[in-house]
Amino acid sequence: MWLLFACGSAIFAGVTAVLAKIGMQHINSTVATALRTGVVLLFSWLLVLLTGAISGIGAISGKTFLFLILSGYATGASWLCYFQALQMGDVNQVAPIDKSSTILTMLLAFLFLGETLTVQKIICMLLIGAGTFLMLPKRTQAKPQSTTKKGWLFYAILSAVFASLTSILGKVGIQNIDSNLGTAIRTCVVLVMAWVMVFVTGQQHNLGALNRKDLLFLVLSGLTTGLSWMCYYRALQDGLASVVVPIDKLSILVTIAFSSFVLKERLNRRSGIGLGLLTVGTVLLVL
Repeated sequence: MWLLFACGSAIFAGVTAVLAKIGMQHINSTVATALRTGVVLLFSWLLVLLTGAISGIGAISGKTFLFLILSGYATGASWLCYFQALQMGDVNQVAPIDKSSTILTMLLAFLFLGETLTVQKIICMLLIGAGTFLMLPKRTQAKPQSTTKKGWLFYAILSAVFASLTSILGKVGIQNIDSNLGTAIRTCVVLVMAWVMVFVTGQQHNLGALNRKDLLFLVLSGLTTGLSWMCYYRALQDGLASVVVPIDKLSILVTIAFSSFVLKERLNRRSGIGLGLLTVGTVLLVL
């Protein structure tokens, strides 16, 4: 069953990136992240109430609560960096970097969770790394019509690092509680962190620039994020982190297909080969 949840997570996560990209056209990415997180919070707590998971809140140990808080901070940092990179760069550029967090997650799972690191996994990591590299734009590549801004790569890398930490901390934090309840608690941390960043950076004044179309797509991206989280942490609770995470990262296929259809972003031959290597490496991890 966890395999189905992992696949569901990938599908919803893949759609999220494009919806969020559209919703951030007239508003700062930090403000957009804070607004989206509010939608995710409402959705996650609604599921907690509907599933009756709220009854387990009194049984949460101090250790579990600590790791949920830490994973929430890591998630917030990853989101802030990811959507900043997404606002500055093309979806087809940012998504592969974010998905390369699979490599770091596998290493951290080996070091801290005791999960095995086989020859097959190492080969897959090399394929994913090579694929990610090929999907990066060449320095000499001229893109006169691109809206890409400098600095997106830095934020994309930070997003991948924090996403890896999120997976490990989240795995520990949901071992003894319902995954929906754990997700809801983590979302509270992310929401507080996001709005603190909004006011610290003085971006609250940008709320006036939000139009109905932007708000609609931000709400939709929040809903798909919530669905992705529900599936992801349900799969992570029962499956190995080193397997669940790679399946979730296959969301890049959905993201690129959706961005090609909606945003008219196209892959060149080099990026196409990179996507193939990244996909093969990820699929081999599941077999």
